[in-house]
Amino acid sequence: MSDWRSQVVGPLPLTPDRVDIWRRSLRASEGELAACRAVLSDAEHERAARFVVEPPRRQFILVRGTLRRLLGRYLDRSPEEITLDYGERGKPSLAKGGLQFNVSHSGELALLAFSSEREIGVDLERVREGVATAEIASRFFAPREVERLFSLPPELRSGAFFECWTRKEAYIKAIGDGLFRALDRFEVDFGPDREPRLLSVLDAPADVTRFSLVDLAPGPGYRGALMVEGAVPDLELQDVVG
Repeated sequence: MSDWRSQVVGPLPLTPDRVDIWRRSLRASEGELAACRAVLSDAEHERAARFVVEPPRRQFILVRGTLRRLLGRYLDRSPEEITLDYGERGKPSLAKGGLQFNVSHSGELALLAFSSEREIGVDLERVREGVATAEIASRFFAPREVERLFSLPPELRSGAFFECWTRKEAYIKAIGDGLFRALDRFEVDFGPDREPRLLSVLDAPADVTRFSLVDLAPGPGYRGALMVEGAVPDLELQDVVG
């Protein structure tokens, strides 16, 4: 998936068979930063102030401000008026329900996903060398995933590691379990010539047919994945401008 639109042209409102994915550069101008800061809630301003170094503070303001501005467009409301709730395991949602959304950021990019009613989870990772080690994979992947990873030629392992990682993270974000779902209790398929799919979930076997998995191509040096309830949706891939 790489057909990203270069301007804000996506149709609104959402339909049940479509998911919108927005790509946000975190290398934004001071004007963009100020526009995002202006729509934050008091609690979000306080949270931003707690960051002790500047890059994470800027990233938080840009991502959360962009989320509010996009939610405002979908809901036809002022971004400042939107109230967000957090589930007992940390997944954000609208206080009054309805529109579903999820956010991920890594490096200098963020992805924001929106669905009219289906549960979704999105993950984005910057590919980094030296991470696809047996020690790290064994800590976070299921045994068959580890076996699959190290059956690949060494030159393919780094990309495959992050392919597997983003697919697993997208699933736990879709179900709202965050760090409470052990990553070795479920499996995803990954690697060359393998379709993105959820293979097994020990604690919730029905999720294999409940969810669909979609690969995203956020840009060179990044991997992305979307987990969505139901069949694979139509995707609108768009860049945030301004």
